[in-house]
Amino acid sequence: MRPVAVVGPTATGKSDLALELAERLHGEIVNIDAMQLYRGMDIGTAKLPVPERRGIPHHQLDVLDVTETATVASYQSAARADVEAIMARGHTPVIVGGSMMYVQALLDDWDFPATDPEIRAKWEAVLADRGTVAVHEALKRADPVAAQTILPTDGRRMVRALEVVELTGKPFAASAPQIGEPRWGACIIGVDRDTAELDARIELRTAKMFESGLVEETERLITQGLRHGQTARRAIGYAQVLDFLDGEYDLAEARERTFIGTRRYVRRQRSWFRRDQRVHWVDGADPQLADTASAIAERVPGDG
Repeated sequence: MRPVAVVGPTATGKSDLALELAERLHGEIVNIDAMQLYRGMDIGTAKLPVPERRGIPHHQLDVLDVTETATVASYQSAARADVEAIMARGHTPVIVGGSMMYVQALLDDWDFPATDPEIRAKWEAVLADRGTVAVHEALKRADPVAAQTILPTDGRRMVRALEVVELTGKPFAASAPQIGEPRWGACIIGVDRDTAELDARIELRTAKMFESGLVEETERLITQGLRHGQTARRAIGYAQVLDFLDGEYDLAEARERTFIGTRRYVRRQRSWFRRDQRVHWVDGADPQLADTASAIAERVPGDG
């Protein structure tokens, strides 16, 4: 009953493998893709339609409105409760997705510092008024190490780092997760593919999203408050369509920018997950993928 986490870059085939494992291991699936938490964000996140879920229970899908902010801390609490409830039912939790910090929060010992609305609001105002450059400069003064490790374009994370430093008086790294034995003795399986093949799959997926109505889906979500969401509106695909609807560029460029953004994100995911020595890597193109992954998942912990 120990959990199995299926992680790795976007478009490698994680969802299909997770379904196979859930069927073989009498499992239930727990989503760990941050953008699939949002109701209505289906096409742009490649969310598996209900008829294709094979009757397997899925958790942590469609739990937020697009106006709500997804946070690692709130996900951690809710998803851990789901995993433990699944295990209590005698089923196997099959955790699937590629949101890097969410995986870390669920499987590792990571206690999040409290938040302070006034401090957060102060730095959010700097971000809104003066941009990411000003926030990055402030972070360099407050915590040079954090300024080197956080992308200077990631305004939201820089604001959080400044909040933590000011609130705790400690470097942002002091709140980093402690890496060790995965929680619940989870087995972590990483799915990857040859880079050229994966690029082709991303290009095909992007084309299908636009052909399947990503623009129309985005327009519907606008009526539900997408533009006011702090997290949802920045999702790859939706952000590019919003710019298209605002006349920033044409539809062809929106599609190309979505492809490029996804490919860039894949490189980040690959770098992040490859650093984790606990991950058992499998080839998403392997014809025997499900058998290989099942054998890894069923291996007794400590057997190597």
